Amino acid sequence: MRNLNFPVNLVFKISTFANDFYATDANGITIGYIRQKMFKLKESVEIFSDESRSQKLYQINADKWLDFNTAYAIKKQDGQELGKVCRKGWASLWKANYEIVGNDGQMKYRIQEKNPWAKVMDSLLGEIPLLGMLTGYLFNPAYSVKDLNEKELYQLKKQPSFFGRKFDITETEALDVDDELIVLSLMMMVLLERRRG
Repeated sequence: MRNLNFPVNLVFKISTFANDFYATDANGITIGYIRQKMFKLKESVEIFSDESRSQKLYQINADKWLDFNTAYAIKKQDGQELGKVCRKGWASLWKANYEIVGNDGQMKYRIQEKNPWAKVMDSLLGEIPLLGMLTGYLFNPAYSVKDLNEKELYQLKKQPSFFGRKFDITETEALDVDDELIVLSLMMMVLLERRRG
């Protein structure tokens, strides 16, 4: 996932029980098929080149079972670790906060939710029969990826869609940064945050 053409579009499948989605670039070319393993005590996500699942590209595994401060190790198919995305427990209860850590163990980027009220309203209305199906058109949370100097580099935004199944990753600052690690971290984060609204 290098030299990506942004925006990257994430579209969840609604026809399966698994938490699966496609990632395509600005030209509509599939750059990954992401599948979360079901019924695992620890989160486990596999990224394949396409839906056939014949070529696995990456693996993301949680280091803990059901913990607020879980870190998710991102590895290439050959086992080489690219880094981790770490959920910042108590700070994420109200407003999602994650840190992206390089393979050297140093924090490189931060993911922060822009407006937590959008997620709250999305969750509340989602509980109302019939109206819940339309919340994907009303409230659309957004998240920004910032460097250590608080400069926004990327934005992930939920797009108006039926069942809230579409997200876009846009590049806000064209710098020489690690697209691969950032986009994979956002993919893991969207799986976790989508459940929260």
